Amino acid sequence: MKIQCSELDDLLFDASPLAMETAARHAEGCAECAAKLAAWNDISDTARSMRTSWDNDMLWPRIERALVKERQSERQRQRSRTKWLWQVAAGLILTLGLGSTMFYALRTQTRDAAFDRDILRLSAMDEVERAERTHIEAIKRLERVAEAKLDDAQTPLMVSYKEKLMLLDDAIAECQANIEQNRQNAHLRKQLLSMYTDKQETLMDVLREDDHVSNQ
Repeated sequence: MKIQCSELDDLLFDASPLAMETAARHAEGCAECAAKLAAWNDISDTARSMRTSWDNDMLWPRIERALVKERQSERQRQRSRTKWLWQVAAGLILTLGLGSTMFYALRTQTRDAAFDRDILRLSAMDEVERAERTHIEAIKRLERVAEAKLDDAQTPLMVSYKEKLMLLDDAIAECQANIEQNRQNAHLRKQLLSMYTDKQETLMDVLREDDHVSNQ
């Protein structure tokens, strides 16, 4: 079987006995192909000399043990990661629990403090109102004593006292109505106290004026 030089590479890649024999016959008459065949044979001889045989019966058991060890290590790493995740979750739960407890405690403390402040404020308010009632009762008793003198006002001064007391009564009534809508308004209570004090002093002036006239 004759071949062309261009077909030599195909025969060498085939490497079958028939292909190699055909290539050798062609190389006998072609120096270029003979050199290529010789180089190919050298490469093949070198490759065969580097081939290693694995006849050790312990090789696969070692490989198997290595694979088992690797799987065990992977499971251990997985357990470690799982344990770490549980620890993180437990820490978060504990933190949230403590935070909720502290929030509830602070909220309870704040609520109790607000309740105490309300109690104290109401107690103070009751005390103020009791003092006001006592003061008003004293003024009413003084007013009853001066009432007859005011009804029989003869002098311009007594008439002036009577008109002033009427104006004060109107202002006191208006202030009391405003306080009913806002019992904790300290400013209104100060105004009310000031008006009651002015009324008390005016009534005392009325009584003194009557005594002064009698002495004359």
